[in-house]
Amino acid sequence: MRYGYIGLGHLGGHLAASLIKAGHAVTLHDIDPSVAERHIALGARWARSAKEVAEASDAVFTCLPSPAVSRKVLVGPQGILEGMQPGGTWIEMSTLGRDDIMTLAALAAPRGISVLECPVTGGVHRAASGDITLLVGGEKTLFDQHRPALQAMGGEIFHMGPLGSASVIKVITNMLAFIHLVAAGEALMLAKRGGLDLAQAFHAIKASSGNSFVHETESQLILNGSYDIGFTMDLALKDLGFAMRFGEEFRVPLALAGLTNQIFKQAQQTYGGEAWSTQVVKLLEDQLQTHLRAPGFPARLGEGMA
Repeated sequence: MRYGYIGLGHLGGHLAASLIKAGHAVTLHDIDPSVAERHIALGARWARSAKEVAEASDAVFTCLPSPAVSRKVLVGPQGILEGMQPGGTWIEMSTLGRDDIMTLAALAAPRGISVLECPVTGGVHRAASGDITLLVGGEKTLFDQHRPALQAMGGEIFHMGPLGSASVIKVITNMLAFIHLVAAGEALMLAKRGGLDLAQAFHAIKASSGNSFVHETESQLILNGSYDIGFTMDLALKDLGFAMRFGEEFRVPLALAGLTNQIFKQAQQTYGGEAWSTQVVKLLEDQLQTHLRAPGFPARLGEGMA
């Protein structure tokens, strides 16, 4: 099976590298050719456009920053549908709304192109180590066909059901992560202002009923002052926007998500859309002129972590 991969950013770059390292034939494209140097060194082939990737591939993965970019790469000039033969598969790893993936799949269907959605969750550091969680929506036979490639990129893989179902669960997981991040920042600030040693407080929370995956990972990046999560404020607000729209559609009042959305909007206005999403905690630090720092934590996730 010949695969293509388009979008070699913080997340996609690691996923594509895992696919290549597993021995799959991969053709690549990104708007920045320099990000593909390590992939080419691993044996991948570079293509000058999404169309050229599709011409060389039986299935094409994409990992892109927004629904608008996904649409352009799929149906725009020099896009995937201009190059892919009938019987091919587009596998979308970006985080899209359910309506977005359904609309784009409807555009691909008349060309004989099948679609899987496969957003990922767990953080860029887990993509780098090849054990990120994959959430898949689409036909089960199509999922089974591409399972070896999916297994090459991730750890746990969940087939959530028909197309659109993975979009819903991905938005839910990100919504929870952003709520947990704001809560973790408030907890650490209470510990700091309460006179506790923050390193000891971190480990005590980690061993407690108040622990979360976000505390175990992102709190470290707050305590070392890097905030370097590889995920921007703009992307966080995109996903929170999806969550708020699901709340309206499914008639579920999302009080915590709504408050978290407002806090992230304030952080975006203060630090910019390209700031790391973990800097939402910096709002509280700046407000109280109290920095949450503790020695001994790695500058990036995965460095020195057990």
